[in-house]
Amino acid sequence: MNWINQVFGKSKPAVGMVHFLALPGAPGHDSEGGIEKIVQAAYLDLEALQQGGIDAVMFCNEHDRPYTLQADAAVVAAMSYVIGRLHPLIDVPFGVDVLWDPKAALAVARGSGALFVREIFSGVYASDMGQWNTDAGGALRYRRNIGAESVRVLYNINAEFAVPLGNRPLAEVAKSVVFSSIPDGLCVSGSMTSVSVSAGDLQAVKEVVADVPIFINTGARRENIADLIRFADGVIVGSSLKVDGRTWNRVDSQRVSDFMAVLRAARGE
Repeated sequence: MNWINQVFGKSKPAVGMVHFLALPGAPGHDSEGGIEKIVQAAYLDLEALQQGGIDAVMFCNEHDRPYTLQADAAVVAAMSYVIGRLHPLIDVPFGVDVLWDPKAALAVARGSGALFVREIFSGVYASDMGQWNTDAGGALRYRRNIGAESVRVLYNINAEFAVPLGNRPLAEVAKSVVFSSIPDGLCVSGSMTSVSVSAGDLQAVKEVVADVPIFINTGARRENIADLIRFADGVIVGSSLKVDGRTWNRVDSQRVSDFMAVLRAARGE
């Protein structure tokens, strides 16, 4: 648990999402606006999150719909470039999420100086992207091969947009993943982006892996964070901090400030 304070400088941190506009190669990419449009949009979201008092940020290619299970080289290059452009302006710890490719996320983290990644490292799923298999052993060996051992890995143990090909209870999955994969943290999710995680799921996972940090991964908002954070060691939050609470809108600094005020009170600050 010590790494939470080492990385974030506080307990129960909030990680706010910077969702990049669609990157080169994605169907929604704005070829005319190009990479500069992506940089400017990411800058505005980063600024709003930091002005609102967020504890950390995570950069993600959320707009690259439909999602793929292996990132193109252009995605790795573009994400690394944009983060590099923003790097002098980042005042908080930051991480990376490349949908849905753990090795790509580790590569971007290594190149950009990110301190953590969030990915689906383990399990087999029936998903909107087709059958989804994973290779935690290969991903963590890749982390070692590229000298990224210091990058913390957060395992999303119940993938969004998917269901596992198996019926083990979530707590049993969590216990097994901790034993077999040595994750730095576990993320517990709802069924998809912006859908609230169940307090019961958080509590069940926490009871069996008390020594591993648990993050609320979806659906956190000002109205529920005080209840949910009791069973977690951190929260990753995106959609509810956007204008009108919509995933595809810009970050609203007032929403960030309101969310953080409730979270700080729950943390006893």
